[in-house]
Amino acid sequence: MKKFLVMALSLMMVVLFTACGKTPQPAENAEQPAETTETPAENPVTGENPPAANNGKILVAFFSRAGDNYEVGVIEKGNTKIMAQMIADKTGADLFEITPVKDYPADYRECTEVAKAELEANARPEITGYVTNLQDYDTIFLGYPIWWSAPPMLIYTFLENQDFNGKTIIPFCTSAGEYMTNKENTIPEIAKGSTIREGLGIKGKECQENPDAVREKVNAWLAGLGY
Repeated sequence: MKKFLVMALSLMMVVLFTACGKTPQPAENAEQPAETTETPAENPVTGENPPAANNGKILVAFFSRAGDNYEVGVIEKGNTKIMAQMIADKTGADLFEITPVKDYPADYRECTEVAKAELEANARPEITGYVTNLQDYDTIFLGYPIWWSAPPMLIYTFLENQDFNGKTIIPFCTSAGEYMTNKENTIPEIAKGSTIREGLGIKGKECQENPDAVREKVNAWLAGLGY
């Protein structure tokens, strides 16, 4: 009997020692520690990093018009310029403003008449300059207002007179509505050798009256592209 008690006591000691040495397991719904060695997905939306995010140096080239504008009256900074600066802020891109040699009329109605005449004539208005180091850029965000359901004709001047071979062009625009017109899909036909990615259209009025909301839309669009 004494021998049996000694064996039982020894067995209990072994069980207690083993239990004390076991690492406690967290409950199933326990919070994860603040620090983790896991590598997060590079794009929180898709878990993938779209190619454009690694496309090297970025340029935001844009044409924008101040003066008397539709629905907002006389403005000091053009709607498209506001968008362009937001894109540059988010992506760290350089800015290039496309400027006509001959300014468009400050009066809204007069400007629409000039724009319509240029469109009907398939004109190529002169611009004051081009991007002298375009070869340094892989991605070009291209911005403009929508005039008569199309980009202003000086945008074609800009595209036709430079080498966009191998470049990625990402259009953005402002207009009376929040849309693009599908004219942007013809850009690779003009900027030979380029490819195009999904663009963004924003109401010009919103750029003036609610820029914070526009910035949210711009940032969401850029995130979807991988920026």
